Amino acid sequence: MPKLDGILETAIYTEDMVRARAFYEGVLGLEPIYSDDRLSAYAVAGRDVLLVFRTGTTGQTVTLPSGIIPGHGGVGTLHVAFAIGKDELDRWETHLASRGVAIEGRNEWSRGGRSIYFRDPDGHLLELATPGLWSVY
Repeated sequence: MPKLDGILETAIYTEDMVRARAFYEGVLGLEPIYSDDRLSAYAVAGRDVLLVFRTGTTGQTVTLPSGIIPGHGGVGTLHVAFAIGKDELDRWETHLASRGVAIEGRNEWSRGGRSIYFRDPDGHLLELATPGLWSVY
C-alpha cells in the first residue's frame, strides 16, 4: 500500500469573502498565502492549508496552463478542528470573547484533551482542540 503523509488542504465555503477574510485573519490570526476574489488560502502551523472558497466558484472544472482541477464543492455548514497546545485553550477563550465570538460547546475527552466549539460568520463549526482528543493527537 502506498503511504499517505497527511491531509494537506481542507476547504470551506463563504458567501462573503471580505467578511470571511476579516474573521480568519482578524480573529484567528491566519496569514494568507494566496488570495483573490474566489479563494483565500491560509497556512496553518506551517504545514496545513485552509482553503476558503467563495460559494459557487468551484463547481466547474478549471483548466490551467499547468493542468486541470476537477470541479468540486461543499454544501451546508462544515466542521474544521484546529490543533492547539494544551495550555492555550483558556487564552483562546479569552481572545474569542474579546472579539465577540460565542463559545457554543465544550468537551473534555476521555484521553485528556479539551475542545471548544464556535462558528465562523458563514456558520461553519470550528473547533480548537488540545492533545488528547484522538489516539494520534
